[in-house]
Amino acid sequence: MMDKKSQIISWVSQIIVAVILLMTLPAKFSGAEQPVALFTELGMEPHGRYLTACIELLACLLILIPASAVYGAALAAGVMAGAIIGHTTKLGFEGDMGKMGFMAILVLLSSLTVLYQRRHQLAIINRMVGGDSKI
Repeated sequence: MMDKKSQIISWVSQIIVAVILLMTLPAKFSGAEQPVALFTELGMEPHGRYLTACIELLACLLILIPASAVYGAALAAGVMAGAIIGHTTKLGFEGDMGKMGFMAILVLLSSLTVLYQRRHQLAIINRMVGGDSKI
């Protein structure tokens, strides 16, 4: 069970993740110039753009439901880790790419915060694999 402070921290982080990811989805799904250029540079256009958008949409839905928030956070963290690797190795952090890279870092940090604050929700997984359920 989470105390009030942990709940507030988690919900603020969940909202940050959801808002940022939801802001980018229309551009990814509609084929706007910036995401098309980004995924073209990565050699993943159009399938990578659509797949990323679908995964981010799923992460948004999961992170806003308390019972599944930890899984949405894990999904978002994984996608953002990939985005940060893409920015570090190929895209860079200049201009608009820098803004997008910063947003990926913010989503990653917020997702990790949710994972930490809601780590007790992963206890069932720990029990299934024989780990300590008291985290």
